[in-house]
Amino acid sequence: MRVLIVAINFAPELTGIGKYVGDMTAWMAEAGIEARVVTAPPYYPAWSVKEGYSASRYATEQLSGAKVFRCPLWVPRKPTGLKRMLHLLSFAVSSLPVVLWQAIAWRPQVVMVIEPPLVCAPVAWLAARVSGARAWLHVQDLEVDAAFDLGLLKQAWLRKLVLAAERGLMRRFDRVTSISQLMLAKLREKGVAEERLGFFPNWVDTNLIKPLKGGNALRATLGVTEDTQVLLYSGNMGEKQGLEVIVEVARAYEATEKALFILCGDGAARPRIENAAAGLSNVRFIPLQPLDRLNELLNLADIHLLPQRSDAEGLVMPSKLTAIMASGKPVVAIASGDSDLGRAAAAGGIVVPPGDSGAFSSAIGRLLSDAAMRDRLGNSGRAYAVANWERSTILHHALNEVSQRIRVVHRIDTSAT
Repeated sequence: MRVLIVAINFAPELTGIGKYVGDMTAWMAEAGIEARVVTAPPYYPAWSVKEGYSASRYATEQLSGAKVFRCPLWVPRKPTGLKRMLHLLSFAVSSLPVVLWQAIAWRPQVVMVIEPPLVCAPVAWLAARVSGARAWLHVQDLEVDAAFDLGLLKQAWLRKLVLAAERGLMRRFDRVTSISQLMLAKLREKGVAEERLGFFPNWVDTNLIKPLKGGNALRATLGVTEDTQVLLYSGNMGEKQGLEVIVEVARAYEATEKALFILCGDGAARPRIENAAAGLSNVRFIPLQPLDRLNELLNLADIHLLPQRSDAEGLVMPSKLTAIMASGKPVVAIASGDSDLGRAAAAGGIVVPPGDSGAFSSAIGRLLSDAAMRDRLGNSGRAYAVANWERSTILHHALNEVSQRIRVVHRIDTSAT
């Protein structure tokens, strides 16, 4: 099977969608599926193009088992709502000729586009029609709803226009998948037919991410003593995460000995969060760690922290939860108890309601003082990850569904002739 993937984010990005798309193509290569990727140079979450890549020219490389076509794009230093739109549009425009060229010359059987950005969906759909391929839209974030609900875009007339265009576009795809049941429900509301919908959750390589036995070299590298309890947030530092609550809680725990809040990552909101945490002796910021240290990083935590703004719930599903729970360490998550995030996180931690920083702080205190509870919840979370998010199981199921549809369509076409 030949799969053409259109995704603005890809390896070697270490977090978010790029990490998952890169991992997916590597798995495809192992499974004998040939993939090609049309993407941008790596820039996320720092909003700065990685050294060795260019934002102004086209390039080709072999990476993660796939032939990769890098297309130019504009990367704003400070991504506001309008600048984000222009940023996404720049990639949609620059990638258009490459997507159509690959559709015509390579003749893929599946054209898969990852949202965000939705602006790439029209050309991906067109490429599928041109090549006779199945058109597959995979929704990682409901970016249109999120942009307006989080206040990144505010014009009512624009929202009405964009949502109408989104509904019309989504209904044209042969397959539309997403990562949570609540997001699938929203896709139904947008008019996507039930027979075209599919559940394709994020996954984790449970052989790569697992509880560490013995010492942790990263703890020593960072100079964190063995008796220090680490409360870790790792990933993108954007507006959806609501990281202010971590700073607020850290301030309340500043007098608590041997409790260190580590925020690992980068993103548009990091400078603001760093300013808010200025002067706090128990807060430390570190950069994203390379893939070969990811398991050490996740095991560095005694407690993982997973905040989220209440108005982002249902629009996104934090991808980091799969690795957190696979690491065998407990999590304190902010989510509604009946949400996908809330139900999953409850299997390996404590879930507190959105907007309740007091409950968030109290849950942290309970875990800090109860090592047996940390171990019990961590083991439970690990078991949940193995049972529900194992990498090969998730990817095999999703790709098998698509390949079955290809064979059915092929048989129909053959009989018709």
